[in-house]
Amino acid sequence: MQISQMRQTIVLVVDGNEIDRLKLKRILEPRVQFCEVSFGSEVMSYLNEHHVDLLLLADKLPDTDGFDILRKVHGDVRYKDMPAIIVTDDLTQKMEAAVAMAGGFDIIRKPFVPIIVVKKVEQVLELEYLHRNLKEEVQRQTQLAEDRLAASERLFEQTVMALAKTIDAKDAYTRGHSQRVARYARHIAFKLGWLEEEQRRVYFMGLLHDIGKIGVPEYIINKTTRLNDEEYGKIQQHTVIGSQILDLVAEFPELAIGARSHHERYDGKGYPDGFAGSQIPVYARVIAVADAYDAMTSRRSYRDVLPQDVVRSEIAKGRGTQFDPQFADIMLQIIDEDEEYILHER
Repeated sequence: MQISQMRQTIVLVVDGNEIDRLKLKRILEPRVQFCEVSFGSEVMSYLNEHHVDLLLLADKLPDTDGFDILRKVHGDVRYKDMPAIIVTDDLTQKMEAAVAMAGGFDIIRKPFVPIIVVKKVEQVLELEYLHRNLKEEVQRQTQLAEDRLAASERLFEQTVMALAKTIDAKDAYTRGHSQRVARYARHIAFKLGWLEEEQRRVYFMGLLHDIGKIGVPEYIINKTTRLNDEEYGKIQQHTVIGSQILDLVAEFPELAIGARSHHERYDGKGYPDGFAGSQIPVYARVIAVADAYDAMTSRRSYRDVLPQDVVRSEIAKGRGTQFDPQFADIMLQIIDEDEEYILHER
């Protein structure tokens, strides 16, 4: 700590002995801002009204025990880290133990040796200065890290959203499909009581579940008549293509799960792997219900939006065959709560 900084520090001496206070004042006043009180009962009110960097507290005071005052000071959350040196004429190890137990930083013994007094006060103030600055630097670095993380997450979300819009742009009739599926999937996860982080994960997986359609010819995606077997085979490949693309995102491996498995069926008759029941990753089972709901409630090249009662009937019919019963039940609950059939319009 520099001399100029030392002179700005405030030391409060608490001692009923006027001669000892005067001696300490002569030793310390050239180096610090010196303040003094005589009674323990004055300490808390003084601290409440003035800033203090260090307490020099006599072990014996006219009205109380110095250790009791120190415990009272440290018992107040505002002053729990206040450094304190006990001033005493007791040379025993018992006194040293008592100081440590009370939370004192060090001892200054009487009669005073000026150089020792100065060095001990300087040492405490130096350590306090370093501690305070280290704490501030840790807080600053923590805030910087949090800001960088928030910026990184925003960039990730914006990138994923841009990719989702690129995918949906290939089909004039399904604009916004990926965003809606992501929203429905997150809503199902919310209804299930999943943690916010899990809701966030299924949301991003929903946004990119159809990314593999980048590798499917547009004439197939936009075809208004029934697909032949070859064309249907190419459509099915979008799950594999999507998982291969998203396997490259090492920091978020679950993304590939949603892309690969959202067309698996609970009864094992889906694709590409023919998984059944719990073999299908749980996130993909949620996205499958959300995807089917959006497919029925959005306008397609070959039909208009289906009535809500028809959508509900199809979800109920697929319960336990196409869909995981638990997630189908949640989707049915969401449909029943949407009396005005406005969910699909958002």
